[in-house]
Formats: sequence, structure tokens, C-alpha cells
Amino acid sequence: MKVPSRTTRSASLWLRRTLGRSLTGLRSAPYVRKWVVLGVAIGIVAGLGAVAFISALRFCTWLLLGQIGGYLPATTSGEGGISPASDFARPWAIPLVVAVGGLVSGLLVFGLAPEAEGHGTDAAIAAVHHNPRGMRARVTVVKMVASAITIGSGGSGGREGPTAQISATFGSMISRLLNLSPEDSRIAVSAGIGSGIGAIFRAPVGGALLGAELPYRNDIEVEALVPSLVASVVAFAVFGSVEGFDPIFGYHDQYHFSDVRDLAYFAVLGVVAGLMGRLYALTFHRLSATMRASALPRVLKPALAGLAVGCIGLLIPGVLGTGYGQVQQALDRTALLGMPLWLVLMIPFAKILATTLSIGSGGSGGIFGPGMVIGGVTGAAVWRLLELFTPGLPTSPVPFVIVGMMACFGSIAHAPLSVMLMVAEMTGNLSLLAPAIVAVVLAVVVVGDTTIYTSQLGNRSESPAHRFGFGLPTAASVPIRSAMARPRVVLSADTAVAQATEELSRAGVPGAPVVSSGAFIGVVGAGALAGVGDPDTPVGGLADRTAMTVAADATLDVAIEALATNPDGWVTVLDPDLSVVGVVAVPDLVRGYRSGLLHATRRLARVRPGTVLMESEVRPGAPADGGLVRDLGLPASTIVLTVLREGALLFSEGSTRLRQGDAVSILTTPGADADLAQIFGGHVDLAGSGGEATGPDSLI
Repeated sequence: MKVPSRTTRSASLWLRRTLGRSLTGLRSAPYVRKWVVLGVAIGIVAGLGAVAFISALRFCTWLLLGQIGGYLPATTSGEGGISPASDFARPWAIPLVVAVGGLVSGLLVFGLAPEAEGHGTDAAIAAVHHNPRGMRARVTVVKMVASAITIGSGGSGGREGPTAQISATFGSMISRLLNLSPEDSRIAVSAGIGSGIGAIFRAPVGGALLGAELPYRNDIEVEALVPSLVASVVAFAVFGSVEGFDPIFGYHDQYHFSDVRDLAYFAVLGVVAGLMGRLYALTFHRLSATMRASALPRVLKPALAGLAVGCIGLLIPGVLGTGYGQVQQALDRTALLGMPLWLVLMIPFAKILATTLSIGSGGSGGIFGPGMVIGGVTGAAVWRLLELFTPGLPTSPVPFVIVGMMACFGSIAHAPLSVMLMVAEMTGNLSLLAPAIVAVVLAVVVVGDTTIYTSQLGNRSESPAHRFGFGLPTAASVPIRSAMARPRVVLSADTAVAQATEELSRAGVPGAPVVSSGAFIGVVGAGALAGVGDPDTPVGGLADRTAMTVAADATLDVAIEALATNPDGWVTVLDPDLSVVGVVAVPDLVRGYRSGLLHATRRLARVRPGTVLMESEVRPGAPADGGLVRDLGLPASTIVLTVLREGALLFSEGSTRLRQGDAVSILTTPGADADLAQIFGGHVDLAGSGGEATGPDSLI
């Protein structure tokens, strides 16, 4: 394994420390200020990443399919203008081009970064839940190149996977650089997902909502909404300044919902789109599993699958590449009626098979875009069938194509709201939301719990970090410094594997932080050292640089979230200078939590019978404004319980310094409101009875 030189490590550490010091205030900054800064940074990278990828894809399509294969797919209105697909100049070359593209993609992925296999959006969702700091920059580069080759050679895939992975990886890198909390790290990756997809589809509002909606099947990451919106709008601005701001499929606002009887048609479409979406998800997962279990060499699987996709493409050209041009053709009544009915009916099924072969075999690309194509062409097929025998049917297929996209992929992605908004932005038509709701609701019922993204969790309570936080609600009152322990072993980056193994064994610990020039660079475990053949190998090159850490000024709830992402059961505590100041393991967590409970119990034991709960706000210039709780001169038997500050709930200590605007909850005796009003500078409200506390025994 190649170990970075001392000069390279020193430069990297200098950069990390400099940026970390200059931006360290962002960790504790108010929510909106923090995420405006970070969201803008993520959005800029997402927009530039989308520009880079679409340029690479455009070049690969021109070279591989166009120049070598003799075929150019249909194009869309917002991407160079509408043009139909060309004829096959060299039909024999198409299967070979797709096969070679799959082979090259397989060599890149399996040789350089196996994590880039398949569709990147699922990997980003998994990172949100399990290791938001664990996404590697190298994977992003491999993903972008491999996806451009896979899709550009005719493989069936979407372009949102690479762009989502680029911006999500940047969010992960920011989290490592600034030592963000696990919660903020998850938000950064979620915002990256939404901004990358929002930029490439030119749908900033839908993309923003997608970043918060996609991690769960039946829930939403509320905290990610504002960061995703900031990042997605910035990404759209950057991408649009290069590629244009027009919707991908142009403006299709001719149809306006005006007849309630049309809802029956959209109800039928919703059921059919749900069935097609369910078929897409089940086919993709089951056939992908079959291909993974095959005994064939991994690098050959995408090549053989590409050969099959090329053959399908000769019969049904719309399956080659992204397929967006096929949706554009379906939006045109004349073009749609000019297609043979059997072809219109077969395209959705062929696209499902081609996408499963291209991506499920180990190729690289997204599955979001193909899902939209499948839904759109399903809507066109429903319109063609109804048009044969249904009087009064809308004369244009546009509403059926648009609603089909919404219903099909919105249901299997379990992101109906964001997908509805995205499709509306992609087609320039917001008037179809009412019939779309009917179709999407029915599609969701048909799909049930089936999902195209296996990394999605049911809801927030199933997320490891949220689950542990719900179970230990008072951990936010315990400073991490009071719970952490001194690390038994801290390894220098130059320490040899043999010596490091001996030190870990002597101390009886499973792993240790690794430092270079006094700064943390990662962690290394005994298991990783055991697999190294050369005992003189320095541990610096083996350190896991994506390991979760926590800041020394954090509280125990942050450590709980960090421990949920670390299977080794411990995390490193760093000061702003990246120096290791402690470690927190599960026993430290339990000890600190018990200490916090004991402290709270002792405080509450001083409560007298008849105690009431009051609330007040700290007014400007009041004695409490800027004062410490222990110096306020509170009336006897009065306890400040909590402080609500800018949306964050703080458990009060004597050392808590109050600020203007803080909402304070107080346990006190009746009649103390006048004294408290003077201290806090305003009216004190009676929040409710304290439950007639009767002494310490009633609190146990």
C-alpha cells in the first residue's frame, strides 16, 4: 500500500487545520446561518459536478454511440432541441459498443472502487443512516467516468446517480474537515443528494424536498429541508448558467385540469403506473441478485449484459441511453400516434429489463431517470389504449405522460411529493398536481412497502442515531468532557504495524487514534493490522480517515449518534486544533448518562410541595441577559430547568449563560413571579401545575 509522503501529509494537515480553525465557528453557529454557508458550498460543487458529468456523458454518447456505433438517440427540448433518433448506420456495431462500454465500466469499478458499482443514490442514502463521513472522493471520480461510459455507450441508466454521489461525497468531506456532529453530517449528505439531483434535472424545489424525503419510506428528515433548499437552488443556478434554465422537456402548459370526470382516467393511470413501478422494483432487485450470484467473473457481467441490451436496442431503440428523448417523443401527439401500438406497449417492459441488465450486472448509472422514463411511457401507453375506445378523452397525451412519471417513480421511491414537484418543473406544468395526487395515491397503495432503494429505512425511529437519541433523552445535558476517558494508546502515523499491534494488545483496546504532527488523521483497529503482510508498514497509510469523531465542546447525545455509526464501539474526541483529547466508548457513555441523571435527580429533590412550572423570555437589558444562572439571585426553591434557544433545547446548569430571546422554563413556588419578572425583564407565565411534588421519594 502506498503511504503518503511526509511532505504531502504535512501540507494536507496544514490545510485541514487552517480551514478547520477558520470555519470552526460553523459547528456552533445558529441553524440558518450555518446551513446558508454550508449549503452554498455544497450547491456550488453539486452544480459544477453536474456540468462535468453531463459534458462527459455528451462526449461519450457522441463518440461511442454516434461515431463508432452509427446511432444517435432522440434528444429533448431543453438539451439542444428536439430531434428524433437516427437510423442505425451500422446495426451490427450497437451490441458490440454497449458490450465494450460495460466491460470498460466493469474494469474501472471493480479495479479501482468497488463501491461505485450500481446506482450511487442508494449508496448515498446508506451513508446518511450509517456513516455520513465515510464517502470517498475517489469513488466519485470513478463513478462519474464509469457512468458516462456505461450510458454513453448505450447502457440503460440515469445520470442522477453520479451527480448525487458527487455532491453527497462533498457533504461527507465537509463533515470530516469541520468535525461536524453526526446530525449535521447526515444533513450535509442529504443536502448533497437533493442538490445533485435537482441540478441535473433542473428541478431545484423538487430536488430540495427529495433530499429530505428520500432517506425514509414513510418519514421525512425535517432538519434537512432548509439546507437542501439552499444547496439545490445554488446548484441549479450554477448548472443553469452553463446548460440553460429551460425545463428538460420544454414547456407543456397547454393542458389545464378543468373536468372532474377526467379524474377517472388518472385513477386508472395511477393503478397501472403503480403496477409497473412495482414490477420495476421487483425485477431490478431479483434479477440483480441472480446476476451477483453468478459464477462469472465480475468484470465480464456488465459486458455480457451490455451485449444483451444492445440486442434489445436494435428492436426497441428507446431503451438505449437515458431514454429521455423517448419521453419527449411521447409528449407529441403526432409522433406518438405514428408509433406502432405494440412498440408503445413494449417500451416500458423493455426499459425495465435493459436497466436491470445495465445497472444490476455491476454497471454504473442511476435508476431514478429510467424510472421516470418507464412511468412516462406507461402514461403514453395508457393514453393510446384509451384513445381507441374512449370518447371525451383529452386529445393530448401530455397529461398522461407527465402524471405517469409522477405516479410510477414517486411511488416506488417513496418520495411522492418531491417527484411530483420535480416532474412539474421538468415539464413546465404545475396545473396537473390535482389529478396527479389521485394517481400517485393509488400508485402508492398498489406499491405498498416495495421500494427501489434498499437503503431506505421505514422512519426516523429505525435510524440508529435517532433510535438511540430517543432512548436516552437527557444525554444533551451532559458535557462530553465529563464522560470521555483519556486514550490508552495514540499511534503516530510512522509507527510500524508490528509495534502498533503490540501496543494495542498491551493496552487491551480494539483500536486507537492515529496522529501526524500531533493532528488526528484517522483510526486503526487491530483487525486491520492483522491483515497486513509487512510488519514494518507505517500505520498512517492504514488509518480510516472517514471514522466519525466528535468535538470536545459537544454533549453526550452527539457521542451517542457517533457511536451508532462505529461498529467498534468507540469514537475519538478532538479539540478545534484536531488534537486528540479523549475517547468515548459505550461504558463511558453509560457512566456519563448515569451521572447526568443523578445530577438532575438531586436538583429536583429540592422542589417543595406546591411547586409550579413557569415560563419567561429573557428581555434585552434584563439582569438575566448575559448572566450566569447561578448568579441570577433566584428566589428560594427555584430551579431553571431548560433554555430554548433558536430552536435548540438546552438543559440548564449553573454555568449556563443566558442570552436575549432565550425562553426559560422554571420550577418555583407560587408568588415568585414578581421577583422572576424583574430578573428576566418581562412577564412570567404560569405554564401549569408542577404536579404537587411531594419530596424526593416521589421522584424515584
